[in-house]
Amino acid sequence: MLVYAGIDEAGYGPMLGPLCVAGTAFVLEGDLPERGAPNLWSMLSGAVCRRRRDRRHRIAVDDSKKLKGANSSTTVHPLRDLERGVLAFAAAADEDDAVITGPDAVLLDRLGVEVARRPWYDSTTATPVAHEADEIRIAASRVRRALERAGVTCASIRCEALDAGDFNQRVRRTGTKAGVNFEAVSRLVAAIWNRWPDAHPRVVVDRQGGRTHYLDDLQVAFPESRIRIVTESEALCRYELRRGDDPLTISFVRDSERHHLPVALASMTAKYVRELLMIRLNRFFRGHRPELKPTAGYVTDARRYLADIDPVIDQLGLEREELIRVV
Repeated sequence: MLVYAGIDEAGYGPMLGPLCVAGTAFVLEGDLPERGAPNLWSMLSGAVCRRRRDRRHRIAVDDSKKLKGANSSTTVHPLRDLERGVLAFAAAADEDDAVITGPDAVLLDRLGVEVARRPWYDSTTATPVAHEADEIRIAASRVRRALERAGVTCASIRCEALDAGDFNQRVRRTGTKAGVNFEAVSRLVAAIWNRWPDAHPRVVVDRQGGRTHYLDDLQVAFPESRIRIVTESEALCRYELRRGDDPLTISFVRDSERHHLPVALASMTAKYVRELLMIRLNRFFRGHRPELKPTAGYVTDARRYLADIDPVIDQLGLEREELIRVV
């Protein structure tokens, strides 16, 4: 048995909205490659591909930046491809279609997302937002069949969403945004290790900025573990952690979404969760200013947005520290 997991984030740089960090874990049975990671795109090729457009109408799984459409599109919903992949795998992992026919709170709960108790997140959104429910049911059924044929289980899809208030407090404590992100990554790694303590999980994480050394941070995150450096280079940093007799291997890989499906799906999940929460945030402020143009929360446009909602913030007595993130 192989536990093959991936972790990635979305929303590291914005001024508004949450930092979302997601992890996915697959369990593989049967014949496994002697070297290197299994190619889940190949193993699940009956249902899954990388491309947004596929003649066989397979489900696209790739870096979220490639699958998220432009918000300005008037013909295709920007979340179409992200949503199809995330909901199809989430339903396959749960063996339950409840995540398909929302409200979004159902999906967020299944993913382990704790939504900050802030007025701009109080509403819910009917899901799916970019598809008919039956389209997602068909996609989920295809994923389930492909997983079963390949002897693979989509065992876990989890996500953390750190909103501005929590994010700001953690930045003050850790000293950097990178430290906050690494802590979230470490919590997801710990959850995987605790679930499969004796299965030697292999966890792939998208490289954190341009860093090539993670030993000190791993030792802080897992103080009771013995940690061995396997390799450290520009492209790959790999470490073996051992807790008693239970090992875990974690690899920080450049462009990992291109090479590891669990990371690509984690990227999509983090992005989709962030988009759902931004829908709620925009809905709240547009309820007070209907003419307000929505924002994705990134710095330049966030400044425009904040200028537009400044009277609302003052009128409602909202805490800016809870809304505006340290950049």
